[in-house]
Amino acid sequence: MNNRFFRHPFSLAALVIAALTGLWGIAQSSRAADAPAAKIPVILDTDIGDDIDDTWALGLLLKSPELDLKLVVGDYGKPEYRARLLAKFLERAGRTDVAVGVGFDNGVKGEGGQAAWIKDYSLKSYPGKVHADGVQALIDTIMKSDRLMTLICIGPLPNIAEALRREPRIAERARFVGMHGSVRVGYGGNSKISAEWNVKANPKACQKAFTVPWEMTITPLDTCGLVHLTGEKYRKVRDSKAPVATAVIENYRLWADVHKKPGQPSAAESHSSTLFDTVAVYLAFAQQLCTMETIGLRVTDDGFTRIEPGAKPVCVAVSWKDLGAYEDLLVERLTTP
Repeated sequence: MNNRFFRHPFSLAALVIAALTGLWGIAQSSRAADAPAAKIPVILDTDIGDDIDDTWALGLLLKSPELDLKLVVGDYGKPEYRARLLAKFLERAGRTDVAVGVGFDNGVKGEGGQAAWIKDYSLKSYPGKVHADGVQALIDTIMKSDRLMTLICIGPLPNIAEALRREPRIAERARFVGMHGSVRVGYGGNSKISAEWNVKANPKACQKAFTVPWEMTITPLDTCGLVHLTGEKYRKVRDSKAPVATAVIENYRLWADVHKKPGQPSAAESHSSTLFDTVAVYLAFAQQLCTMETIGLRVTDDGFTRIEPGAKPVCVAVSWKDLGAYEDLLVERLTTP
């Protein structure tokens, strides 16, 4: 008989304790693996109300359980118009817990193709919080957060430039995810790069955002310019009774009617427009469906994003691994009640 345990009377007890401790550790690791990941706190900065893709992007953001939306701010002028669109959409979606910020007035006036949707809607009627100074609200939300804030930017960037001017430290407490630029592919998949609108509209503001020390991830035209919904995928969204999908399509129909040529049928009955901005929302929580590359990018005065060694390194979605899977994800989330 092997009597070594008798020679060392505490060895058996030690082994039992070690075994139990190991089992407890495995159980704890299993619970940790099963526990849902903490939501990512985000702020949306958007020129909603010009191109319709911002509205689709807001819908996707509200239907992405990985993201915890804290604040939405209208950017690139038209401050009252954009704030009213944001507020009414949030109210329709049942998300009046999200604060609305009135954006920096950079002199761009008027309204846009979705004005009819808010013709009887007053910003004062929004049940949630409205910040008259959206830029300051953006700064305060970042600086007061106990976690790194994700700033999703899907328009030109005067709000962001103004926020960085007022409080440069936000670059240390936030990461930037945007729909900006054209790296190797231009509009419509063209092999010639383009001066993409969100950059070209305000190159100075974009230069500011592309030079401060925050982590940057972008979807340029190389990926976001290829996203459209057609056929059954589009019909699922168009015919959905889900509140977010319904609000998106209501806005799209109004927008499409304003932009269509006389005598032509509305595009909103058959297919989406290019859904550029939705990809920035996706990149805020996942990257698996895209090929990502870190590239030094410089923003030029004429609105191009040029590859340049030594320029700020930016994580760029340069191509799709599975565009069809992304379209499926977009449709599934928008149409989920």
